[in-house]
Amino acid sequence: MKYLNSILSRIVLVVLALAIQAAWITVMILRLGEFIRYANLILQIFSLLMVFYIAQKDTKASFKLAWVVPILLFPLFGGLIYLFFGTKSPTRRLRKKMETSAAAIAPFVPDSAALVEEVARTDARIGGQMRYLSNTGGFPVYRDTEARYFATGDDAFPVMLEELKKARQFIFIEYFIISEGRMWNAILEVLEQKAAEGLDVRVIYDDMGSLTTLPYDYAKQLEKKGIRCIRFNPFVPVLSIVMNHRDHRKIMVVDGKVGLTGGINLSDEYINEKSRFGHWKDNAVLLRGEAVWNLTTLFLSMWNGLRPTDSDFDRFRPDFAGETHPRHDGYVQPYGDSPLDGEPLGENVYLGIIHNAKDYVYIFTPYLVIDDGMAEALTLAAKRGVDVRMITPGIPDKKSVHALTRSHYGRLTAGGVKIYEYTPGFLHAKTFVCDDEVATVGTINLDYRSLYLHFECGVYFYQSALIREIKRDFLEAQEKCTPAKAYRPGFRMIRGLYYAILRLFAPLF
Repeated sequence: MKYLNSILSRIVLVVLALAIQAAWITVMILRLGEFIRYANLILQIFSLLMVFYIAQKDTKASFKLAWVVPILLFPLFGGLIYLFFGTKSPTRRLRKKMETSAAAIAPFVPDSAALVEEVARTDARIGGQMRYLSNTGGFPVYRDTEARYFATGDDAFPVMLEELKKARQFIFIEYFIISEGRMWNAILEVLEQKAAEGLDVRVIYDDMGSLTTLPYDYAKQLEKKGIRCIRFNPFVPVLSIVMNHRDHRKIMVVDGKVGLTGGINLSDEYINEKSRFGHWKDNAVLLRGEAVWNLTTLFLSMWNGLRPTDSDFDRFRPDFAGETHPRHDGYVQPYGDSPLDGEPLGENVYLGIIHNAKDYVYIFTPYLVIDDGMAEALTLAAKRGVDVRMITPGIPDKKSVHALTRSHYGRLTAGGVKIYEYTPGFLHAKTFVCDDEVATVGTINLDYRSLYLHFECGVYFYQSALIREIKRDFLEAQEKCTPAKAYRPGFRMIRGLYYAILRLFAPLF
């Protein structure tokens, strides 16, 4: 009996405990209802404040609209989403470090005012463009530089290896994507050998760009081989506004005498060793001579902003004494773009070419995610009689972005712009060529991320023999293209609505 009473007592205690717990949960739920009402009100007010904050920002109207609409549609969490993902301003810490690095290098940047005025006497428009890059961006113009153009990564790769093997002092590598494979393994073999010989070998790669192509500790692996390495903006698997900003540059510098940039990354698809989206059409330019200094300082500015290492930058300036001077091949002006200064330098270079065009502008671009200002510049040039042509990919790497690219075809073609899609595969080159006089080759896409959020670079050419090579490459590529298609009648309304939604949120891609 005592045992039975003990069991019953325990059952009563358990039931009583469960009843108390149920009562407590009921009370909490009832109170939570009041809390949720207050929480909803607070979140809605916060979202409204975010809308006012976005409206007063000094940025593109299209970028503002792309955030205001979703915040108003989803007022509870829209403001919080913008807080984590919406800001395109780098962190103060990153800005401070990069500004300090740039200031340290500034005294080592030569004055090219005389060359700018020399060009201005021939053509005031081009002189003005060069003056802008020199005065605003801090990128001098040079004359004693030889330039070589590569129409594909397949052509560039053997020359890259050849130049790396010639290194005697230092090698600088800065790329958005590095991927293990034939291309990178061959380059790495040379880097290891040069590091073992005592050369200063440094590598910067973007951690997000190489997230799926390199091991997480790859920078440490390179350090063990004697190759100093920096992961730009290491990926952290939590919400982070800094993930917006990537190092999208592609720079190779050998002894300060040879430099290379363009669209190609260090991955096998860029040399068509591996096929992902058909034939990969890309390009690059190799510089030999004084203009390489701009690419050298771009790299050193990034490196010392992230890992302060150098104080005497003169030791990286090459001595051409006793060497055959590179032939005069027009004017060469390598430049960089950054989200730090609020100056859309890359976009302004493109707009300057379009506005100053007299006869033609031919454009390679993998993405066409543009705002009204760029679209109006292109159509206005076409309406005043300029032959404006663009080549975009026939096989996309990102279907949503390709759909967004196609969403601009109707407006541009109606304004007289001729658009072609590269039938054999994916076109990754980012190139403008104009009037047989001017060209720029680099890393800057016609999309919001390249124009406003990423660190980028390019080379501006005037009166260089390379310009006609770029034009010839464009015309040869055009022969492998099909003209851009208009809406199919049966899908005009549905596709138009889809495109309208994509373009509304274009700045978020």
